[in-house]
Amino acid sequence: MSDNPAVARLFERHGPRYRWFATVTVMLGTLSVVLASTIINVAVPSIMTQYALEQDQVHWLATGFLAAMTVGMLLNAWAVARFGSRGAFLLAMGVFVAASLLGGFANGFPVLVLARVVQGVMAGMIQPLAMITIFQVFPLHKRGQAMGIYGMGVILGPAIAPALGGVLVDAWSWRATFFVVLPACALAMALGRAFLPNHREAEAPRLDWAGLALLSLGLTATLWAMASGLRRGWLEPWLLSALVGGPLLLIAFVLWQRRATHPLFDLRVFATPGFGGGFLLSMAIGAGVFASTYMFPLYFQQVSGFSASASGLMLMPAGLAMAFIFPFVGYLTDRWPLTGLVATGLLFFIASMVLMRAADPTTAGVWLVTWAVLARLAMGLMMPPVTTGSLMMLPPALISQGSGIINFGRQIGGALGINLCAICVQFFSDRYWQAYPEAGHPRAFEVGFDDAYLMLFIVFVLGFWPLRALRRGERRLHAEKS
Repeated sequence: MSDNPAVARLFERHGPRYRWFATVTVMLGTLSVVLASTIINVAVPSIMTQYALEQDQVHWLATGFLAAMTVGMLLNAWAVARFGSRGAFLLAMGVFVAASLLGGFANGFPVLVLARVVQGVMAGMIQPLAMITIFQVFPLHKRGQAMGIYGMGVILGPAIAPALGGVLVDAWSWRATFFVVLPACALAMALGRAFLPNHREAEAPRLDWAGLALLSLGLTATLWAMASGLRRGWLEPWLLSALVGGPLLLIAFVLWQRRATHPLFDLRVFATPGFGGGFLLSMAIGAGVFASTYMFPLYFQQVSGFSASASGLMLMPAGLAMAFIFPFVGYLTDRWPLTGLVATGLLFFIASMVLMRAADPTTAGVWLVTWAVLARLAMGLMMPPVTTGSLMMLPPALISQGSGIINFGRQIGGALGINLCAICVQFFSDRYWQAYPEAGHPRAFEVGFDDAYLMLFIVFVLGFWPLRALRRGERRLHAEKS
């Protein structure tokens, strides 16, 4: 029985089964927002055609969502204390539904991006609620089992999202990718009203609004300047201001966190040897998983000539492979050296990028599917060990903060990865098209994608450097235990 009186009342009403009712509720809510985060990737070519967009513009549908998620994650603790788990969940899901409707009926690209940003903020608020709920309703010795079941359900979302999205795009329109999640959202809200506790804190913790503003403005300015430089010119006054001001705002955010009374992040975690390496690896993982998820369906459609539905189906084996390797890697994480698993994952992803860069429009679809599977196996080998290893090194009082910072690094890495890959594809495609106009668009796109894959290859080769720091932290931890 929980110490939380609201949770205790729900146990009295529903019995021991209540913990599974609550788990299914948060799993369905998380599955809805995770599905929305990736389902739109297969629709990108259709949206580009309708609104006459280039790669350095359309990527905001993914980049904006991921960057906004980081803000939502930072709002979560405050929202739960202020509105209670049930109130925060219903509020976030309700706004998410409204944003999905806005995106589905959008009559212009700016409105579409706005809808994705609002979706991202709400998704960031919803996902941590699952952890909070599971920790409230399960005793310590059963939380691992609950997290495993919850994690399997949530990971299956991105596995089926591309296939579902591709079929909807071909059968109807890209707008269907916004509407398809609405039934699941409605069911999650009904279950949330019935099964989530309504307990609120007597006094909500103060939210660091100044830090939140510095982070949001700094991220937005930096990402916008990076993406717009080729189109507007690097010396254009507004862009130059954002290019300089964005990083300065992010530096100001870090300095503010060191002196704020109620900081969003406790930067003391970086004083622990090895944690900084885990944070950088988490950023690389985010860049790899989100950028490849964004680029693969575009490559399949724009270079290989597959339809949206075929591209989505080609990604399903990769998503399923990642989902099913997670429990196995979790088992190995407790028994094998963490850095060995991470190093294997780095090598797998590097190999995948080399093979994708060597592909051309004549490469058989079965090989493209295999190399996408290899990339996802790499992510599955790296994500659990990096997260577990980074948090194991921290003192217990800092584990919660460390978990938030690792997740933050993965999201920011994803936003930066998609941003830079979209810029690479656009820049190198345009340059090749101008030099060889007779080659045709697929060949020009291929050159752009090849250089984007090369950039991710370089990022993961450099990943062996922070891996050394993580390894030193792992050795120090084993030395202290022995």
